[in-house]
Amino acid sequence: MSPNFNVASKIDRGLRGYAQNVRAFSRNASLYLINTVISSAAFGVFRLLFNFYVLSLGYDQALVGNLVTTSSLTALIAAIPMGYLADVLGRKVSLIGGGVLTILAIAGMLIFPSPLVFILMNVLMGLGQSISGVTMGPFLMENSGEKERTYLFSFSSGLSMAASSVGNWIGGLLPTWLAGLAGGAATSAAAYRLSLTVVVVIASLSVIPLFMMGMRKGKVTERSLFAPFTYFKDHPALLGKLVLPMLVTSIGAGLIMPFMNIFFRQVHGQSDSAIGTLFAFGSLAMGIGLLLAPPLAERYGKIQLVVITQALSIPFLVLLGFAPAYWLSASAYYIRVALMNMSSPVYQTFVMEKVEPSARATVASLVSMANSFGWAFSPTISGEIQVRFGFGPAFILTIVLYALSITMYWGFFWRRGKRARDNPVI
Repeated sequence: MSPNFNVASKIDRGLRGYAQNVRAFSRNASLYLINTVISSAAFGVFRLLFNFYVLSLGYDQALVGNLVTTSSLTALIAAIPMGYLADVLGRKVSLIGGGVLTILAIAGMLIFPSPLVFILMNVLMGLGQSISGVTMGPFLMENSGEKERTYLFSFSSGLSMAASSVGNWIGGLLPTWLAGLAGGAATSAAAYRLSLTVVVVIASLSVIPLFMMGMRKGKVTERSLFAPFTYFKDHPALLGKLVLPMLVTSIGAGLIMPFMNIFFRQVHGQSDSAIGTLFAFGSLAMGIGLLLAPPLAERYGKIQLVVITQALSIPFLVLLGFAPAYWLSASAYYIRVALMNMSSPVYQTFVMEKVEPSARATVASLVSMANSFGWAFSPTISGEIQVRFGFGPAFILTIVLYALSITMYWGFFWRRGKRARDNPVI
């Protein structure tokens, strides 16, 4: 039997197994995936164009950083009460509410384009992101079986990235297409405002599948408002190990990721359409990585996949930030986003499996707080650094923090797990 036949046979079995796990998704999970596709496409446009919209109004990166900080700080502060509220309202209502709040926030910034309104609407967006974030993990856990669970988490993230790639591509072209209707140039505030109006319309459609879910309202007695604090008090070591690496990663990510579109425009002189195409293929690369993650995690282990992929991403982050040529920086961007992000849903699954079912919503709140904490402060700091010194220092800090978080993942879980296997308790 030829080696090529063996490879083809393994690929065929792998694809069949993958398809079998996808077909096992519940109706609620499938409806959530439809919501994910539509909303991700809309926000792919938003993430590409909103920073440009702010700059077109005459503001600078400092305000952009402050806006990211505002939404993230709100999500951080609101994580625990929103986690409690999500249990009271139920997963369905919580997901709908999160989507509606985010849509209203974007609409408000288009109707009243002033710094004060931007700040207030980013508070509203932070609330929407918070309740959606703390609801997603428990929702996916409750609507999946053990066998297909990792696939559902990764498939959800993969579809999100694939749809976001479409949104990025369309977003790069929308201002040019709509400039005539807006009565200005493609880089004018009017063109960006009209383009972002399209985001509001598409995002509104994404809420419809959520209304079609069959969900029951949760019991208020299942969880108290202070459950996260109680759980942290009872399990400080476990929660510290689960949350601390994510916290460090979020601090690093907040320094540079909100500004990537501005980076490629200012450092490499690229147009909106070129940046949109770059982000589109980047999201597509990320989506492919996310879809490949479940079988790799099954074969090599969840935490092993996290450590290896994130460690491999660091050299490409260096190249992304300091390459002299656009094509080299762009190539590094593709590889970096695929490697760094493909492990995210795998780690989410790992975290949810580490705690008992009754504590999942609680831990989801704490995880959401960790993710929001870095983004709550880093963008403001980074925005000021960029205005004064450029992008170099922000990239260096991000690289250092990523390396630190990877070391934590390895030390807390991989090395410890290996020791346990090498020295079994008899």
